[in-house]
Amino acid sequence: MKTEKVMLQDLCVPCANRCRHCLLSWTERTVGVPWEQAADFALRFKAGLQGQRPELEFSFTFGYSMEHPELEKALRFLRETGSPQAEFLQCDGMDMRGEAECAELVRMLEREGVKHLNFTLYGLEEQHDRFARRAGDYALIFRMLRAAREAGLMTSAGIMMTNENAGEAEELLSLLRAADCGKATLIIPHGEGRGGGLESLRLTGSELMRLPASVRGLINGRVFRTEGEWVSGDYEEETKRQLIISLRQDNFERYSAMEPEEIVAEAEELDDNYYAAFPGFYELAERYGDPAGDRLFSQRDLFHYYRRLYAADTGLKVYDVTDERQTGSRRY
Repeated sequence: MKTEKVMLQDLCVPCANRCRHCLLSWTERTVGVPWEQAADFALRFKAGLQGQRPELEFSFTFGYSMEHPELEKALRFLRETGSPQAEFLQCDGMDMRGEAECAELVRMLEREGVKHLNFTLYGLEEQHDRFARRAGDYALIFRMLRAAREAGLMTSAGIMMTNENAGEAEELLSLLRAADCGKATLIIPHGEGRGGGLESLRLTGSELMRLPASVRGLINGRVFRTEGEWVSGDYEEETKRQLIISLRQDNFERYSAMEPEEIVAEAEELDDNYYAAFPGFYELAERYGDPAGDRLFSQRDLFHYYRRLYAADTGLKVYDVTDERQTGSRRY
């Protein structure tokens, strides 16, 4: 397994939403460390990593949302560290703003070098706000889209497709086009984080085929397939990984006393141990897979789903590197 990237993160910024599929299982309590401590650590970590593991790509990020209390300062720091978030912001869960406030925010983002704003939608207004668990969130997204258009920023949207909102996709796509949103992508929500409780909402291939062709065509069939197609098809082995080093209140003191290469080696070992504890994809598919299964998954998501079943059946207890609130990894 080849480590290619290291992302250092600080989950120090609250999110205004409590979305039902939240990857980070946001519960209104941040787990990160104060921003100034994380920023100082990031500079030292990056400098040390360049000397000790120069082959690794480094980035720094913060969350749970982009609503940093000193966002201009934070964006400048992201540019200083060469982090993608300096130009590409996922604008979900930000504070409520009126038209003028959205315009003011977007003008600041443009001045600070942000080029692209991305949004997540869960259906039309009622459905979206219920899924995001915040009244007015849908309207806020469209205010931000209009402000971005006026400022000349690129925009994109991901629509999380479930069996609850699939029938709204055609109208929602039309509204996004009317708002001059750039690229709209239809996505099957993952089962990680809080998404593990949404299996009953997972869209099926049959339900997808009943949707208009203009909607079906926006689902990437190479990425999202039915369980049966994955089980009977070719599984592409994951050979690379990105490490996620999460600066937390419960590890910051220890990390501060370690060299970057030691932290990286520890995260690599956590990743190795996690995946070694489970059978491979085909063995799990033989045990749990349904060759006629019609639910739609990504390959990563189906493997994760099978691992959860295996851990529950066997009582396996292993440090979960897929829990992105803590130090872990993403294989690809």
